[in-house]
Amino acid sequence: MIEELIVSGRMNPEIDPYLHVWGWEIPFYLFIGGLVAGILFFSALYTIRGKQDDYPTAVKFAPMFTPLLLALGLSALLLDLSHKLYFWQLYTNIRWESPMSWGAWTLMIIYPLAIVWSALWIKDVFPKWDWKFKWLEDWIEIIRQYQKYMAWALMVLSIVLGMYTGILLSAFNARPFWNTAILGPLFLTSGLSAGAALIMLLSKKEGEKRLFARIDLMLIGTELFLIIHLFMGFLAGTNVHIEAARLFLGGEFTNSFWIFVVFGGLIFPAILELLELRKIKIPHYISAILVLFGSLALRFIVVDAGQASRWLY
Repeated sequence: MIEELIVSGRMNPEIDPYLHVWGWEIPFYLFIGGLVAGILFFSALYTIRGKQDDYPTAVKFAPMFTPLLLALGLSALLLDLSHKLYFWQLYTNIRWESPMSWGAWTLMIIYPLAIVWSALWIKDVFPKWDWKFKWLEDWIEIIRQYQKYMAWALMVLSIVLGMYTGILLSAFNARPFWNTAILGPLFLTSGLSAGAALIMLLSKKEGEKRLFARIDLMLIGTELFLIIHLFMGFLAGTNVHIEAARLFLGGEFTNSFWIFVVFGGLIFPAILELLELRKIKIPHYISAILVLFGSLALRFIVVDAGQASRWLY
């Protein structure tokens, strides 16, 4: 792969010998990881609060998508690996200082938990479900006794998963735009916002949609604060960090970031959600889809911008 990049001109070994060009797989995986983290966080939170029947989409229905979403995200990650048959070596040891190790182990734990968590709500979501195996139903009922403990574990793991998607990038010190502690909280907040948006999109209860519209408004405000803080930090930093910020302040990512992420994915859907909360008739799915699109665009643009930023030689 490296030889192909050199021949095609996408990589200059004399300028940047350690460059690995990421395609669509990594940002898609980061988006899916954040979305799953958001869904599971809200499901666990409102289970702990005993609101299963008040917010059925958040607690019971939305988590049904998480095993499939994780499968899609992990498939994309596998496609990006150069040596696909050796992925299992990540699990031969634990490196506490490695974000990749944290992510691998978190995913290994959260995936089966997400499957079991979804199974707990099958009878609620599909009341006419025909159980072919009585032992499976009995097994689920036994696990249901430990539902609160699972919810606490999922809430913690979902926060770790959401943070890890940003910390994974920030650990690349050779990329000035990624080299910031803001990416972890920003990606976590964006993932929670995407999870809230998907719940709004799927919900049929007016009260539930309004609750998650308010939650999403708070998360959007937090995202905007973190984005402003991100660029303030870069502009107050070294020359390479100032140059990284300029990629978004008149540089090649200016239009895509401020139009698709900040305005289209944050400010405009926030305005629509405010109007909805004031009972002005606006289809709720418009703001939800815009938030999901903005969250996806954020990952793609941040990954591309990080690869475009570099230390001066």
